[in-house]
Amino acid sequence: MKLRIFLLIIAALSVTFGAWRGEGDAMYNKAVRVCMECIGLG
Repeated sequence: MKLRIFLLIIAALSVTFGAWRGEGDAMYNKAVRVCMECIGLG
């Protein structure tokens, strides 16, 4: 149980740090490109 809580805290900190660095926009753009390629529109 302690390991789960520890990993949850680490994951939340990682997401927060990534958002603070502005990586959310980059990940969104990559996700859109991948989806467009899978659908065949790109």
